[in-house]
Amino acid sequence: MGILSAELKNGIHKHANTQATRTSGKMDKPLISHHLVDSDGSLAEAPSEVPKVGILGSGDFARSLATRLVGSGFSVVVGSRNPKRMAGLFPSAAQLTFQEEAVGSPEVIFVAMFREHYSTLCGLSDQLSGKILVDVSNPTEQEHLQHHESNAEYLASLFPTCAVVKAFNVISAWTLQSGPRDGNRQVPICSDQPEAKRTVLEMVRAMGFTPVDMGSLASAREVEAMPLRLFLGWKVPALLALGLFIFFYAYNFVRDVLEPYVQEGKNKFYKLPVLVVNTTLPCVAYVLLSLVYLPGVLAAALQLRRGTKYQRFPDWLDHWLQHRKQMGLLSFFCAALHAVYSLCLPLRRSHRYELVNLAIKQVLTNKSHIWNEEEVWRMEIYLSLGVLALGMLSLLAVTSLPSIANSLNWREFSFVQSTLGFVALVLSTLHTLTYGWTRAFEESRYKFFLPPTFTLTLLVPCVIILAKGLFLLPCVSRRLTKIRRGWEKDGSVRFTLPVDHTLAQKTSHV
Repeated sequence: MGILSAELKNGIHKHANTQATRTSGKMDKPLISHHLVDSDGSLAEAPSEVPKVGILGSGDFARSLATRLVGSGFSVVVGSRNPKRMAGLFPSAAQLTFQEEAVGSPEVIFVAMFREHYSTLCGLSDQLSGKILVDVSNPTEQEHLQHHESNAEYLASLFPTCAVVKAFNVISAWTLQSGPRDGNRQVPICSDQPEAKRTVLEMVRAMGFTPVDMGSLASAREVEAMPLRLFLGWKVPALLALGLFIFFYAYNFVRDVLEPYVQEGKNKFYKLPVLVVNTTLPCVAYVLLSLVYLPGVLAAALQLRRGTKYQRFPDWLDHWLQHRKQMGLLSFFCAALHAVYSLCLPLRRSHRYELVNLAIKQVLTNKSHIWNEEEVWRMEIYLSLGVLALGMLSLLAVTSLPSIANSLNWREFSFVQSTLGFVALVLSTLHTLTYGWTRAFEESRYKFFLPPTFTLTLLVPCVIILAKGLFLLPCVSRRLTKIRRGWEKDGSVRFTLPVDHTLAQKTSHV
């Protein structure tokens, strides 16, 4: 295996310390605005005093990679099977030539081509000997299941005299052009050659990304599986939300559409697209929000029962706790849809007919003034509480975004997600209670002997609110605080809390 030249290592290390800082203020701006070649396709020779990097391939990712490397201060030479045809698509500072000429001088070469084209490079084995090959490819889901070895391992088997490094496969071409942003800033890297891995790590930093060392090349299969994951943490919450929607939609259909048709012969099927959906969405949002805070209550109850915090929660509870963010965002999504659907209710043709019929009925009965003080106040309070609850949910959803969450310290984030989240649950409960008012006690509201829908949704939130109230009792709160600070029942840890134990509670969370 060839040893990297001191010039290359020193050059890359210098750029990692200076170029990343110089370009950090420009990472939010695309780098392709004024770096393209002129219309005549002329090529500019890259400066020789900066580290030279090679790219084999001329696809979309190769073009974006060349753009980012040039913008980060590297000299780039691109190898293509047809350089003249591709000249106008690459930055003018990048040298575009044939593959045989591109692999001559660079010590680091990016292989930006698909797995099936690796064998076409076998003729360059002698020229590639001792160089670092950075594999940026990704398999399809079918290819990932079909092949037992990763693309990087396959490339290493074809070129045993090269140091193969897996990197940049989780970064999209758009991210390379527009700059790293929050969640897509990390670049997993793995290789069997520590020296080659270190060189690529420095390059990643110089390009404005954050390298993540994944170990040896055996981890390449796991790294290549990362882009194949589709909302991995959202599967269970999404299925739960869908199941709740189907249940409540069917329940509301039976009560509001099927019962009038069977009992009175009235055709209410026009309610299915809007009214039934709008009645279902708040139920789903409310239940999902309560399920966000229920596992915290269960975890606290377990700690009180066990008298220690050093025992693992059951697997089902542990997974539940890990899915709270997704359930909260789905709750906000359903609540936002409910608000939009509610604003659309007056726009329906059926609503206009109902208003006209009500007006005609009022004229026939010779009633010039209809006013129900109780109903007026109920609706005013009901709408106000709903707006406040949606506003709180919006705040929770915004602070869940990585860019916002990273700007908050732990106490601020905990206050928003825990304290304000519980306030949102209380406001939602009051919103639901003012909607129901006395309907739960009216016999006519029990269609097919089924209780009103809102009564079903109140069960879990009321249990959570009552449990939270119990946890605030001094005898329970003090014991729970001691457990979370390391105290154990029937154990060797014994201590007395300070008099002002409310200060300790501020730093104790499940």
